[in-house]
Amino acid sequence: MNIRFLVNGLVFLWTLLSFAQEKLYVSYAIPDSLVANANAVIRLNDISINLRSSHEMQVVQKRIITVLNKNGNEAADTYVYYDNNIKIRELEAVVYDAFGAQIKKIKKNDFKDISAVSGGTLYSDSRVKYLDYTPIAYPYTIEFTTEIINKNTAFIWPFRPIDDYYVSTQKSTYSIERPPYLQIRTKEKNFESFNLEKVEDSTKTTFKVENLKAIEPEMYGPSFFDVSPTVLVAATQFSLEGVESVVENWNDFGTWMYQDLIKNTHDLPQSTILKVQELVKDETTDLGKAKKVYQYVQDKTRYISVQVGIGGWKPFNTSEVDRLGYGDCKGLSNYTMALLKAVGVKSNYVVLYAGESQRSFEKDFAAMMGNHVILNVPLENQDIWLECTNQKVPFGFIGDFTDDRDVLVVSPEGGKIIHTKKYEAEESIQYIQGSYNVSSEGRIDAKVKVKSNGIQYNSKYPLESETERDLDTYYKNRWGYINRMSIKDMHLENNKDDIQFVEEVSFQAPNYSKIIGNRMLLNVNAFNRNEHIPDRCRDRKHVLKVKRGFKDLDEVEIKIPTNYLVETLPKNNNIENKFGVYKTELTLKDEHTLIYRREFTIRDGEFPKEDYKAFRDFYKTVSRKDNAKIALIKT
Repeated sequence: MNIRFLVNGLVFLWTLLSFAQEKLYVSYAIPDSLVANANAVIRLNDISINLRSSHEMQVVQKRIITVLNKNGNEAADTYVYYDNNIKIRELEAVVYDAFGAQIKKIKKNDFKDISAVSGGTLYSDSRVKYLDYTPIAYPYTIEFTTEIINKNTAFIWPFRPIDDYYVSTQKSTYSIERPPYLQIRTKEKNFESFNLEKVEDSTKTTFKVENLKAIEPEMYGPSFFDVSPTVLVAATQFSLEGVESVVENWNDFGTWMYQDLIKNTHDLPQSTILKVQELVKDETTDLGKAKKVYQYVQDKTRYISVQVGIGGWKPFNTSEVDRLGYGDCKGLSNYTMALLKAVGVKSNYVVLYAGESQRSFEKDFAAMMGNHVILNVPLENQDIWLECTNQKVPFGFIGDFTDDRDVLVVSPEGGKIIHTKKYEAEESIQYIQGSYNVSSEGRIDAKVKVKSNGIQYNSKYPLESETERDLDTYYKNRWGYINRMSIKDMHLENNKDDIQFVEEVSFQAPNYSKIIGNRMLLNVNAFNRNEHIPDRCRDRKHVLKVKRGFKDLDEVEIKIPTNYLVETLPKNNNIENKFGVYKTELTLKDEHTLIYRREFTIRDGEFPKEDYKAFRDFYKTVSRKDNAKIALIKT
């Protein structure tokens, strides 16, 4: 009798488990709270990592995701990377319709197989298998299963239960198992609003989380990596392409990187050493020598991606870069470092996350991070940062690609986290000096000189390489509020010594001002109207973050028609708050000449989410007042 009850109980339990599993394929079983604001819902993501030794790990993943609409197709993530060190043991995908009925099963050999890098890469052993599936209806569900064996253990997948914006998660689990002699380190981020379950013993650590609502991007909000829940995982003992290491902190990491990846690549030919020494012989300072060497590198080399060697982390030997005249970010930075060493200037190899988001390294968690390499030149009174992959950028200018973030600086003494240059609003200035004449028919003839510095230089210097036709289009878009504009003349100057970009443009436009009877309405601000108004956000979730500040200073002379006089002028403005400054002043120089002065400053910083409406209102006010008009009356 007891045996019969036991068997019946097991059958009942198996039935419940099967039913629960089947529900994961049924789109209509998703809770409403997870569908809200989501393009896709991760029904289950189970990652199991077996760190078999310091030089091999097995990764098994089962991922069931329901795609709700076409915007959610990319969230399916039905792909797997492999190379000479990563072998795919299992790969399968099964597609279900909205009711959980199987539509299609895709085996390993049916996946597309392509190079995992772009055409700008010279060569690489990295490839990707991916599912090329075109849905016939929405919603649909994909079950994606993979198993890989990786000989490198330097990179361990993090536990990231939310992959992207507009993706919610029903259940996500993660486990990592290892022998007792292997130690792992973990760091939990952004789980304050979630119930993260963690179970840990001497050989296995498991994480689980359920019912995570989709994250929506917010204008002027933190980056995705700063808000998404994540557990970082790293092994203290690891292997990269057969090179073993023991790392517990950033100093250890920098020591390993310098000793095993960089040190033995410095083999410049003696002829090149003599050449650069001759090049700097008249320079008396390290700064002067560094400038000459940097220009030498820009003139001699070009960037091309190389994704082989130790996981794409070991730079090519400097002799190879010298011979070939090209390299990737690692190779060119390392080459520049060797050249500087040859002329007696110390510099350091720098690993970081590049991109506009300003993603920083974790100060208290040493692990394989980053996607780019630059160079640091530590002088007595300042740190110089050199972007070695760009032939156009001035010495010491890094712009929004690598500015204002924590990075790993590698030296023979080890590694340390340092912050790159931050471009303050007071140095990121755009100066406008202009003039325009208005005819009695309302036509405008204008000349303007624009000088851009700091972070505002960053968006301007690429114009130097544009064709005249493209520049014509660019300026018509830039001043898109002026109808039927025709560009008469353009002159651009890239002052790399002062890191200033200068634009001189003249243009003409009919009907700039509006004539009503014997009156003319004239927009004061012809050259620099703010048209940006941040999106409305009624239920903001995150802080207001202004990543980069700037300052605009304008002075414009306005000539009105001789048969018109000023009837009324708009009021001057003087607004200052925590977000910035807006000032305007309009004065009469004589009865037919006016001087318009404008200052607009936005301060960077992080503000409470409750400030967002006031910040948006500030931009709205500036936009409205930038459209102020002068009333002229015909004499």
